[in-house]
Amino acid sequence: MAEKSFKYIILGGGVSAGYAAKEFASQGVKPGELAVISKEAVAPYERPALSKGYLFPEGAARLPGFHCCVGSGGEKLLPESYKQKGIELILSTEIVKADLAAKSLVSAAGDVFKYETLIIATGSTVLRLTDFGVKGADSKNILYLREIDDADKVVEAIQAKKGGKAVVVGGGYIGLELSAALRINNFDVTMVFPEPWCMPRLFTADIAAFYETYYTNKGVKIIKGTVASGFTAHPNGEVNEVQLKDGRSLEADIVIVGVGAKPLTALFKGQVEEDKGGIKTDAFFKTSVPDVYAVGDVATFPLKMYGDMRRVEHVDHSRKSAEQAVKAIKAAEGGGAVEEYDYLPFFYSRSFDLSWQFYGDNVGDSVLFGDSNPSNPKPRFGAYWVQDGKVVGAFMEGGSGDENKALAKVAKARPAAESLDDLTKQGISFAAKI
Repeated sequence: MAEKSFKYIILGGGVSAGYAAKEFASQGVKPGELAVISKEAVAPYERPALSKGYLFPEGAARLPGFHCCVGSGGEKLLPESYKQKGIELILSTEIVKADLAAKSLVSAAGDVFKYETLIIATGSTVLRLTDFGVKGADSKNILYLREIDDADKVVEAIQAKKGGKAVVVGGGYIGLELSAALRINNFDVTMVFPEPWCMPRLFTADIAAFYETYYTNKGVKIIKGTVASGFTAHPNGEVNEVQLKDGRSLEADIVIVGVGAKPLTALFKGQVEEDKGGIKTDAFFKTSVPDVYAVGDVATFPLKMYGDMRRVEHVDHSRKSAEQAVKAIKAAEGGGAVEEYDYLPFFYSRSFDLSWQFYGDNVGDSVLFGDSNPSNPKPRFGAYWVQDGKVVGAFMEGGSGDENKALAKVAKARPAAESLDDLTKQGISFAAKI
């Protein structure tokens, strides 16, 4: 059993790990000082590609095309890039024990990795229906999407069951993006979710109505207000039917499940302070344990502009929190400091010919503006959220680059709004004037 020592270890192989490595390289590390340890077999990559371009029937995205950090227009870090920068990339290595007091990590193979500074970038894992004891949920072709291995299984199933029936369980990000991808691949698609409308954590009923009608027009069937309560399988173990709690049953050649995720923090339970399901950090992503930082999905951090602690699961925060932590580490080593993390929540999605962006907070009253007719070839509409007389959130479908920048600006500035009616009339021009 080997033992290796590093000045810095980044634990994780997702977006945060890639961006932390990039920042260390730009700040300057000596050969052998930094290791990235990942249980995945490939170098860190931009996960959003998996639910979008990776599943296209033609011209599909494939590695090495979307290794970090191309998602933000940065350098593509290929496996050999890490070596060239003096970074040890340790892949296919699962850490099964972390002793933060002893500053050591132990792999499933029994190898020990010592560190001076640790960045926890373990991300999230999907919630599985087997976790909830759903009957038949272990049948073949009931699939999930988180890592590239998952995406490969989805691609394999799409090719094996061409033109078949697909049931998508869940109406959030994965549900919407995978329903679109399957439809583009000529599957008969039914989306099932328990909430009264899709993307309920972000969308209002009015916004959701647009997307549900658009998807319906594209041939996606939507069943709301019920859940998958069980599955039956063919003799070969492949799923063939989804039973719904409301008594209906749906034929299925493929089932894609997107019912949420949970942060991977089990290694650190009892060793570090937690909050709201994640590892509690300060504005520099330092945890309660000296020399241990947490970034991305696992971090519960101070959201400065709203004065509260939040955990954010999105690629934008994964990138920026990783960069912030490394900048803070390197600044502290030089006796300096960096500014506190001042994050503006940002979410986006692309499916079919649609593309939306959201900035800020979706609290208070909301107003819709623009053309939200789903039958139009190029719909272009948006929404504002107003709380205590101020615009706190902004959303737009089909916005231009300049319009999306204006949305970000208005969400950050939180200007006063004279009235909801006035906001509706002004639409995007209100943001453009800020």
